[in-house]
Amino acid sequence: MTLSQTLRAYKLELVVVLVLLAAIYHAIFYEMILDWQKDDNYSHGFLVPFIAGYLAYMRKDDLVAAVVRPSNAGLAIIVMGLGVLFLGWLGTEYFTMRSSLVIIVAGSVLYLLGWEIFKILLAPLCYLLLMVPIPYIIYDAAAFPLKLFVTKVSVLSMKALGIVVLQEGNILMFPNITLEVADACSGLRSIMSLLALGAAYAFVLHAKTRDRVILILATLPIAIFTNCLRVIATGILAQYFGSAAAEGFFHEFAGLFVFGAAVVMFVLLGTSLKRWS
Repeated sequence: MTLSQTLRAYKLELVVVLVLLAAIYHAIFYEMILDWQKDDNYSHGFLVPFIAGYLAYMRKDDLVAAVVRPSNAGLAIIVMGLGVLFLGWLGTEYFTMRSSLVIIVAGSVLYLLGWEIFKILLAPLCYLLLMVPIPYIIYDAAAFPLKLFVTKVSVLSMKALGIVVLQEGNILMFPNITLEVADACSGLRSIMSLLALGAAYAFVLHAKTRDRVILILATLPIAIFTNCLRVIATGILAQYFGSAAAEGFFHEFAGLFVFGAAVVMFVLLGTSLKRWS
């Protein structure tokens, strides 16, 4: 049967599956939405389900032509997802519980619709993982070395420009002011947001696997580079204009400007890859 025929023939079963998922995950998903709302690091989570839906919609012709052949292998993935959910529940580990939703959905697609449709929907299903906030222990472990790296590169750059500055960890000491390179300047926030938008850009506008891989991998150096520019600009302005240049409106505007610059660089890289192809 085709996908449309299967959906019509088994609509009751599909409704039951959706109701069960809603019953199990409604509280878990609600808490994740609250994290998107209160934590700027994960505000892109609101867009991820819609982008994943659009990625699936882009393959609608393939989905219509695909033949449904249910696979029992999907049942194993569903069981694995339930195991991950149970382990997360035992340890009160939200990342594990939330990720299990994507695993169970992927297993359900394979079990009910088969390998052909599963392969077509693999990219949108994997993309859904970007909506899950990473554990804070991992975030802190990644943010600290990134913060030190950004600080060191920024200090070397400012010294090359003739700026008098000393570094103590993630602290920048100027003759008239002392600044701290906070977690927001580590680049990790930009990496996560740019990864979500960049992956969507790569899959929507680039057909070659090589281009997609290059674009997704490029999010790390682009995010770090632009955050180095943010710290350097803030340090130079703070030395000449005082603490006002490192706080309030300028600091928020610098964050938006840096992310915008990262997006521009990302798009330019994508355009170059297309021309190179």
